[in-house]
Amino acid sequence: MSTPQEFDLIVVGGGLAGASLAAALRGSGLRTAVVERWPLEHDKQPSYDDRTVALTWSARRIYEGIGVWSAISGEAEPIRDIHVSDRGGFGMTHLSHRHAGTPALGYVVPTRVLGGALLASMESADSVTLYCPARATELRVTGDRGHLALEQDGQTVNLSAPLVVVADGGRSDLAGGEDSHPKPYPQQALLSIVTTDRPHRGRAWERFTGEGPLAMLPLSGNRLAVVWTSMPKNLASRQAMDDDGFVLHLQRTFGDRAGNLERPSARKAYPLHRSHLRHPARDRRVVLGNAAHTVHPVAGQGFNLGLRDVAVLAELVFRARLAGRDIGSEVLLQEYNDLRRRDTFMVRQFTHSMVTLFCADLPGARLARNLGLKGVELFPPAKRFLLRRTMGLAGPLGLLARGLPLDCLAAGGGDYAGPPENGAAGP
Repeated sequence: MSTPQEFDLIVVGGGLAGASLAAALRGSGLRTAVVERWPLEHDKQPSYDDRTVALTWSARRIYEGIGVWSAISGEAEPIRDIHVSDRGGFGMTHLSHRHAGTPALGYVVPTRVLGGALLASMESADSVTLYCPARATELRVTGDRGHLALEQDGQTVNLSAPLVVVADGGRSDLAGGEDSHPKPYPQQALLSIVTTDRPHRGRAWERFTGEGPLAMLPLSGNRLAVVWTSMPKNLASRQAMDDDGFVLHLQRTFGDRAGNLERPSARKAYPLHRSHLRHPARDRRVVLGNAAHTVHPVAGQGFNLGLRDVAVLAELVFRARLAGRDIGSEVLLQEYNDLRRRDTFMVRQFTHSMVTLFCADLPGARLARNLGLKGVELFPPAKRFLLRRTMGLAGPLGLLARGLPLDCLAAGGGDYAGPPENGAAGP
């Protein structure tokens, strides 16, 4: 066996989560290897496909702290308001950035833009070595190091580091499947982009139907990103429709709140499931992002949950590095598990409960959800609670989630309080 190439940190997965971690730690002095299976501009590489990602206000703060938000902001469409309703019911609620005291509730960003900004950050860091395309084949731990074998250009390459981070998505071979509990949803998500004949003014819509949520998210040029939860029997027919038929069907289901819809893009479908690892960090390995947990796309929480994984782990590792401690120690890994447990649990429960309640077609359930929506609209404390949860501001916030770079720790600024934790301040 060849002598392994030694690093301080190995990140398996150069998609949005893995690249965000590498970018967050670029000023730490850690020699970091990033392993990505697909060429970075290949459509199967999630950072460079045609999808969009909804970022919460907390995610903006994290990317400000990482130092890439300025490269993203020009093509980040702000979500200023969200209209939530139940199709065929009287319940609705309106969430506004004015209720939160922020310029926006979140942003919709093309994954190509976000991926390009993160790639530029990694490539400009002398401490980051990118293995791409390369496929990780085996991960094992001996003593105080993790050992990763990968295939690149027909050759076997061996890497070694005190800590290995697995961030290669929901189909990861290295995440530890024996600890996972995947449960598929009966629906799939149908994605498209449509154009409307009126300005959306930064408004997003979440409309619940008998199949699940139908979300319309604002994009530039009076366009809307469509995320339509569909049952398999309806999914096939919707994909088979021509553009005119699809838009007509979408308009009938959604209504005319967003105006007259036209010019749909190609439709793509993705299966939906929920899963989580009970112990995402152990044995010199941390599993984060979709490799550690997947949730229903309702309320756009999935990627943002993984980004908060990144923010917490990056700060723990940075602090340990400055203190001269082992960044892969069981003490650090247990601290990560403890810090991420509640947030992960709450998001999993929140998204699953929303889907369960709003997909139930029983008379009692319909009345309950409509009364619930009306109650949120009429009771400001409930609205503020919902906003904090969906904006990623619930619970204690670390440095990155307050928009502060980790470099401030090295400069002796670790005690700086930064912006208020309610997110009310900011540009």
